[in-house]
Amino acid sequence: MYKNRQIDISAFHHLYPFQSRYMKINGLQYHFLDEGAGDPIVMIHGNPTWSFYFRVLIKKLSPQFRTIVPDHIGCGLSDKPSPKHYDYRLKSRVHDLETLFDHLQLKEKITLVLHDWGGIIGMTFAVKHPEKISRIIIMNTVAFLQLKGKKLPLRLRLARNIKPFATLAILGFNLFAFALLYMASYKGLSKDVKSGLIAPYNSWKNRIAILKFIQDIPLKEKDPSYSLGKYMDENLHRLAHIPKLICWGKRDFVFDTEYLAEWQRRFPDAEIHAFPDAGHYVLEDEPETIVNLVKDFLKRNPIPD
Repeated sequence: MYKNRQIDISAFHHLYPFQSRYMKINGLQYHFLDEGAGDPIVMIHGNPTWSFYFRVLIKKLSPQFRTIVPDHIGCGLSDKPSPKHYDYRLKSRVHDLETLFDHLQLKEKITLVLHDWGGIIGMTFAVKHPEKISRIIIMNTVAFLQLKGKKLPLRLRLARNIKPFATLAILGFNLFAFALLYMASYKGLSKDVKSGLIAPYNSWKNRIAILKFIQDIPLKEKDPSYSLGKYMDENLHRLAHIPKLICWGKRDFVFDTEYLAEWQRRFPDAEIHAFPDAGHYVLEDEPETIVNLVKDFLKRNPIPD
């Protein structure tokens, strides 16, 4: 089984000063953070980020809350096995999350913070276990099947559908993760933040999850994760009663404001804050404002005793 090529986080330890924790899932090392105490807040990252993306929220919320932040298998500081040892499908991502919660013996209701692929993974868990969810915070993500008439951006279509191109571009040259360092933040990222975001994807084999996430986007009935995606889509109404905060970067080159409108259509009672000068990495562009909004939202929506 392939193990991690060593990942050096010393250069950005001042940004990510957290204690790494690990558990085994089917023989694989699954990395997560568990900082602070109190009501549990679980932050679920997307592609090609990792727990580093939520570092500001972790620092600001952990004095009052228990912040739990996993790295998906193939991402961050988790193991990066070959597809022979891990299928990189939505069902496995949700199973990993369930296994983590069982391992931590979480009894309290959970607040979810979701970004990018974290939305699909987290909301699939939520519709399966709505009784375990207290609040949901949404940042530039989806939790429904592809909107009618919308196409994936060209880069995603090429990576998803043309295997030779995807293998060379994503695994060989790391073009997807590298491009997002410049395209996903509207205001721009510092050198240290760029280093932190891309550090885990430092070799051909360490980039396998980036490619597999793209290839697992459920668009058609024949796609392996379509049925589970459809289940999620058709059962979102089970979460209608749960308080929701949506923080949205309007400069997102993938999830534009039509996706935000769909969230609003599904959940008209959700509290929405859209940022005209923020992109897909909305938490990188508006960290202080979003931290304050999240703190206020949590305070106004306490978990009943």
